[in-house]
Amino acid sequence: MAKEKEVKFEDKMVELETIINELENGEVDLDSSIEKYTRAMKLVNECDEKLKSIEEQVNKIVKEDGSLEDFETEAIED
Repeated sequence: MAKEKEVKFEDKMVELETIINELENGEVDLDSSIEKYTRAMKLVNECDEKLKSIEEQVNKIVKEDGSLEDFETEAIED
């Protein structure tokens, strides 16, 4: 079985935007609308997972020894 090539985040966003425009246009038949809506929801979930993963990576800092540590900010008091 061939490994499915991962689609870039940006490409998923473009496809999602296209689907939204098609659905808002109102010229898509009911069956196609359902298929497009289902595809759009899948894209939303995939993009959301990717963003959460990136957020977790960004919220880590690299210590001098190369290990990762959670990045925490201190509350600034007035």
